[in-house]
Amino acid sequence: MATWVALGGFLLVVGYAVAGALQVLVWNPLAAVPGATLSEIHAVMDRANESLSGPTVLIWAAVGSLLGAAVLIAALRHALSWNTTAALNLLLLALGAPALWMASFPAGMGLADAFAISGGDYAPWGKVLYAVSAISLAALVALVVRMNRTPEARSV
Repeated sequence: MATWVALGGFLLVVGYAVAGALQVLVWNPLAAVPGATLSEIHAVMDRANESLSGPTVLIWAAVGSLLGAAVLIAALRHALSWNTTAALNLLLLALGAPALWMASFPAGMGLADAFAISGGDYAPWGKVLYAVSAISLAALVALVVRMNRTPEARSV
C-alpha cells in the first residue's frame, strides 16, 4: 500500500510544482496584462530591468519534485509505512504554499514595477494551489492524530 500512496503522492507533488511554475511564469503574467502575449510582457519587463525570476521558480519546482522523489524512493525500498509516506507527501503539499509565495514574490514585484499594477495573483490558479496546501495541512493533522490514536500505527 505504501507504494501506491507514494506514487500518488509523488504525482501530486510534481503536479503542484508544475502548476505552480506555470502559474508564476505563464498564467499570472498573461492574466495580469490582458491582451499582451508572453513575449510582449517579457519585452516590457526587460526594458524596465525587471524579470519573472524564472530560475528561482524553476529551482523551487525542482526542489519540491526532488523531495517528492525522495519519499517515493524510500517507500519503494520499504523504508516507510503507508501512513508515514502519506504524512510526508501531505507535508510537502502543505509547505508548497509558503514556498510558492516566496518563489513567486520577485515575479509579482517585477510585474508590479514594470506595469504599475498590484503584484498579487491575477490568475485563479494561485488560489487553487493555496487551497490544495490548506486541505493537505488539514489532512496531515487528521492523519497524525489518527496515527497517534491507533496502536498499530504507533508500532510502525
